[in-house]
Amino acid sequence: MDTSQKLCSSISIATEERRRRKKVKMRGKDKHESETPHVLIFPLPAQGHVNSMLLLAELLAISDVHVTFLNTHHIHHRLLQFAGNIEARHPTLGFKTFADGVAQDHPRFGGDMNEFFNHVKFQGSLKLRELCSDHSGKPRITCIIADGMFGDISSDIGDELGIPIIHFRTASACSFWSFFSVPVLLQSNELPIRGEEDMDRVITKIPGMENLIRCRDLPSLCRGTHDGKFSLDTVVFQTHQSLRAQALISNTFEDLEGSVLSQIRNRFPKLYALGPLHAHLSYRKASKTPSEEEPPPSFTNSLYDVDRTCIRWLDAQPPKSVIYVSFGSVAIITRDQLMEIWYGLVNSKKRFLWVFRPNLVAEQEAKDLPLELVEGTKQRGCTVGWAPQQEVLGHAAVGGFMTHSGWNSTLEGVVAGVPMLCWPNFGDQQINSRYVSEVWKMGLDMKDLCDRKVVEKMVNDLMEERREEFEKSTQAMATLAKKSVREGGSSCSDLDSLIEYLRSIC
Repeated sequence: MDTSQKLCSSISIATEERRRRKKVKMRGKDKHESETPHVLIFPLPAQGHVNSMLLLAELLAISDVHVTFLNTHHIHHRLLQFAGNIEARHPTLGFKTFADGVAQDHPRFGGDMNEFFNHVKFQGSLKLRELCSDHSGKPRITCIIADGMFGDISSDIGDELGIPIIHFRTASACSFWSFFSVPVLLQSNELPIRGEEDMDRVITKIPGMENLIRCRDLPSLCRGTHDGKFSLDTVVFQTHQSLRAQALISNTFEDLEGSVLSQIRNRFPKLYALGPLHAHLSYRKASKTPSEEEPPPSFTNSLYDVDRTCIRWLDAQPPKSVIYVSFGSVAIITRDQLMEIWYGLVNSKKRFLWVFRPNLVAEQEAKDLPLELVEGTKQRGCTVGWAPQQEVLGHAAVGGFMTHSGWNSTLEGVVAGVPMLCWPNFGDQQINSRYVSEVWKMGLDMKDLCDRKVVEKMVNDLMEERREEFEKSTQAMATLAKKSVREGGSSCSDLDSLIEYLRSIC
């Protein structure tokens, strides 16, 4: 073989070797790119937080994302007890649990929340680190979606292990932005609130909310007391920890909170507004299931025993004649407040369905009820320990919703198109109720009032005097909510973008 032939042969061999190496490299790249994301979801162990983050978990699971849902033993036990066969789930959705560090009979969120929160943070961080470090034959965790209230520990672990972190804020966008703006309010002397005489002073320094809310409409922690709940410093600190996350998720939609979302994006450019999550999940399931096939396995996410007798009672009532009353899973009211609300409902002469949780009233001692309340409830009322709320709100007999204005309940009211009478208790509920009444025009705000005559008047206004006005607004927003989760809608597009992002960081 002459020199030129040897040279050609050498070039050919080198070329083939380069091609071989390129093929190997591309195969490795294809394998990397096709790796299924494995997301670990870590909620605060309370009904409202678990509710929305479990909806997200199932949304991701039906989108072929591996999901591990990390929860406390206590909450998971209640899910197994009351939410049906939760183990009959999607093949890509699994559950891990840890001990929350308090005694079995501890009231959890019914007691000192700061103490309980610190226990959960410590125990949860240990389990979180363990799961993220475990590569024993399982798909590696490629992303953590943590409750925003665990912003510091999730970001610390993400930084330590090199795992991207996304924070999920389960409250409204307007609430998140209010907490984020607290340092500005303090610097401009709009906080602190200086007593009851200051409560109707208008707040001017929250971008996008100028002159819209009063001191009394700010999240309740801004009032300077926390009564065993989280302190303002804690929530503001955790809110600002979200700046360390790679992205932010919110359970809302553009047509509902677009002006606030645009402000948040100035600080959090990778923001995914996926709500209303319960409507989004229903739509995705329906669109993925051919009509002749069984729908994907599903479960409810209630931590209480649902009493379905209320549905039979509703079936016997005229259309839009019932006001549904529920103050959520955490709020505790006094006996005096109970009596004022009860008298107001009975005196309104309207039918009512009342969710009367076993631990709803602070005073547990039994007292005889006035005969007029007993008789009025027999004639026009129904009480249950817990209700299937989405089904109730969608029932033809329900014409109004008296609510604590928790964010999940508010969104369920929005999707159902039911006018709301808001009686907020704590947290984000104060600002949610303001938006319901003054921005979205979907109902009335009864915050800081609990008088039987006020209750009676507002129930009648909602159900009769201003019924057409509120129905028009609520039906219009319900249409926009459903549009947002359908193909081409803002929330649908944001979920597609989130899933694309999760795949890209594999």
